Order: sequence, then structure tokens, then C-alpha cells
Amino acid sequence: MNYLNLDSAKTKDTVGTLNVLLADYHLYYQKLRNFHWNISGENFFDLHVKFEELYDDAKLKVDEIAERILTLRHQPLSNYSDYLEVSNLKEASADQSDREMVNAILEDHGKLLIQMRKVVETADAGDDEGTIDLTGAYIRELEKTSWMLDAWRKKTAASYDKA
Repeated sequence: MNYLNLDSAKTKDTVGTLNVLLADYHLYYQKLRNFHWNISGENFFDLHVKFEELYDDAKLKVDEIAERILTLRHQPLSNYSDYLEVSNLKEASADQSDREMVNAILEDHGKLLIQMRKVVETADAGDDEGTIDLTGAYIRELEKTSWMLDAWRKKTAASYDKA
């Protein structure tokens, strides 16, 4: 690992948080596929497309997270049983309304953001700017997506703090 000039003990801690994020993204991805396949009702067209957009993005992030772990010279988790054991997310029933699906996704976003911030904190302690940069971009994107989904589920125009 000398070519990265990172402390191997600190990198191991970062990899631990990245493996949890990897597991989280696998469960998130599968939940989005589930919802994409099983959405019905008046919001079918909008949400069917949105869920596909979200799972395509999640699939890319799964690969990027695993490759970051490999770059740090560790092995990413790769068994679904491991993902289920370490993930902060839970599987979801296919029998949900459109609003319940969006609520579940937003709940997962909150958990993903918490885990991403743990990754950043741990990577920062190890002077791992590459992981911080990767994860910081994920945070920014997920915050924006969360805002948009939250706007979708509102029944009336939102009021914002006037600062």
C-alpha cells in the first residue's frame, strides 16, 4: 500500500465503513428493483421511470465502492448473506403503495447519508482524500435526490425557512 502513502491500520478502519456502505447500497439497489417491478396506480409512469433511474445509479455506486475498497488493497464483501448481516437497511415488501415506497426510499436515504458521513469521518482520520472525494459526491447527489422525492410526496407547496 506504500504507493498510496496511507496508514494501513487507518485504511482498514475506512474499509470497514466502506463495506457497510457497500452492503447498504446492495440492499438499496434491490429494494429499488422491487419497487420498480411492483409499482402500480396513478403514479406508475413517473415512479417506474424514477425507480429505474435510481437503481441504475445505485448499481454504479456499488461498483465504485467495491473498486475503492480494492484500491485500498482490501477485499470487498461480496455475499448477500454478509450484506444482510452488516447493512443498516432492511428488505422491503413488494406490497406497498406508491407513497409507502417513496417513504421507504427516503428512510433508506437517511441511513445511507449517516453511513456516508461515517465513511468520510473515518477516511478523514486516515488522510484518505480519495475516499472523502468519492463519498462527498455521493452525499451531495443523494441529498438532492432526497429533496426531490420529498417534494413529490408533499400534497401542497412546501414552505422554506426564510434565512
